[in-house]
Amino acid sequence: MSSEITTAFVKQFSANVFHLSQQKGSRLAPFVRNESQRGKSAFYDRIGAVTAQKRTSRHADTPQLDTPHSRRRVTLVDYEWADLIDDADKLRMLIDPTSDYAQAAMWALGRAKDDVIIENALGNSYGGEEGASTVTLANANKVAAFDGTTTTGNNLNIQTLRKVKEKFDANDVDESIPRYIAIGSSQLNALLGETAIQSADYNTVKALVQGEIDTFLGFKFIRTERLATLGSTVTYNKDTGAYGSGSQTFDTAGRRCFAWAQDGLLLATAKDVTGKISERADKSYSTQVYACMGIGATRMEENKVVEILCNEG
Repeated sequence: MSSEITTAFVKQFSANVFHLSQQKGSRLAPFVRNESQRGKSAFYDRIGAVTAQKRTSRHADTPQLDTPHSRRRVTLVDYEWADLIDDADKLRMLIDPTSDYAQAAMWALGRAKDDVIIENALGNSYGGEEGASTVTLANANKVAAFDGTTTTGNNLNIQTLRKVKEKFDANDVDESIPRYIAIGSSQLNALLGETAIQSADYNTVKALVQGEIDTFLGFKFIRTERLATLGSTVTYNKDTGAYGSGSQTFDTAGRRCFAWAQDGLLLATAKDVTGKISERADKSYSTQVYACMGIGATRMEENKVVEILCNEG
């Protein structure tokens, strides 16, 4: 039995369960490539670009061009959630909180989906024939927010967003594939303040912050407060935002936001969120609310993911 449930006893004079502020489920899962997976680990194959060969003579031999194949490995992780509701507690309460516990479980597992997506977007991916080769996100696929003046890093601004877009375009990422950016509330607020003197962008960004629109520079913005911070110093160039170069040092508390093309991240699901509510004979027939899922994720292509380091200080 949750030790917190006594707050809902009759002495609180409340007939309703009140859910505290929280992210209600997954915000990122609908915007990545979703696949069903059987087995603990699975491989997802990729085909690279090939170059056409010029024919230089009549009746020439047919060329044999080897199409590059590669793969990414996804390993599943199981998540569970459970809590007990004692029948004796139900008698002391004006309500039966079972359905609210079930809702809290679904939200918790949804947030776990986002954590898995974020971790694999910015962390290591695994490729090779056996999935044993570690693939990191190169510095070329990272941008430190910059303004050409500040030497400890900036929060998100229009100049940095344009650099991110340039990286996608320079990598020839198909513009028909939806593009997204995961940022926090600090980055939204910084965008509004940064563009206050730029009339061409100000109205659009103001509408973005107020929730009237959610797209800017071809990216759909998704707010999440689950993004990690840098945790250690990195060097960058204050004039270009180049990550890992230059003589400037980015603040260690920098927020690790990121942009991606939809099929650049993959979420594999063996068992989607499943819930059960049942009596536990071994717990004096208390009601148990239980939920679980089995998921995994990977970065399918480095050129379709760009990390954006933002200083919130």
